[in-house]
Amino acid sequence: MQAKKYYIAALSAFILWGFFSLALKPIKHFPSLDILFYRVFFSAFLITVINLVFRQKVLKQNFTLFKSLSTSEKKTIIRLSVLGGVLLSFNWFIFIYVINQVNIQAGSFGYLICPIVTTILAFFILKEKLNKWQKISIVISIIACAILGFNSLKDIAFSLMIALSYAIYLISQRKNKVLDSFLSLNIQVLVMLCIIAPFYPKFSGPVPTEDIFYICLFFIVVFFTVIPLFLNLYALSGVSSSTVGIMLYINPIFNFFLAVFYFKEAVTSVQLVGYLIIICSVILFNKEVLFPNKKNLIVTK
Repeated sequence: MQAKKYYIAALSAFILWGFFSLALKPIKHFPSLDILFYRVFFSAFLITVINLVFRQKVLKQNFTLFKSLSTSEKKTIIRLSVLGGVLLSFNWFIFIYVINQVNIQAGSFGYLICPIVTTILAFFILKEKLNKWQKISIVISIIACAILGFNSLKDIAFSLMIALSYAIYLISQRKNKVLDSFLSLNIQVLVMLCIIAPFYPKFSGPVPTEDIFYICLFFIVVFFTVIPLFLNLYALSGVSSSTVGIMLYINPIFNFFLAVFYFKEAVTSVQLVGYLIIICSVILFNKEVLFPNKKNLIVTK
């Protein structure tokens, strides 16, 4: 099945992001803005070097393609790339702040709300269709998030900011698939660099000297930025925003288990029930991919 590679890409991205807190927690004593600054600086450097040194042929092909587009198509690509950079900048900062200064579960709750927001936006904006199992899954997800939301009302504002910023990012980038995915990511990260660089002299702290900061930053940039963002954009080129959005649940589920079993954060029976319901809703949403019937298999052969 051709779509499976896009599902695998999305699944891999969100599994990686599920372990993000492992790299963030050891450097929580550093200001959130400093972590954001260096994450963007090093990500922009690494992605640009990869494109310039190892992907020159792809760059030339995409440059030729871009020149052949109409003025309106060029403006659309530029507009969506800039929007993607702005949304990622805000999402990265608020997520880092919540994980390090509030709690991991508050960050997880933001990504619990995000799939619902993404699916609803995709339905109304992109006119993406949902089958009956996916509609039932969304209803179940809303119930689960409502259960979890009552348990953490004080964090709901942060969670909503995380959810909305990433949901709008997914929706916008679904339409931004003319250029190569890794090149699109490069452009977005350079936009982020342009956004935050002017703030660095005034708002950054002293240059970090601890080895742990740069070790964690290496993992953040490579395994929790470049690889999953590329996989995410690649997945969006082959499956709907709703599907990628609903798979976001994998991220907070992993975050939740890390928070409980590794970081020993307190958990209630209500939260356990809520997360179990969400796992069921994810399986139900992807029922036709996970458990294809024999008719579909015969047709796709």
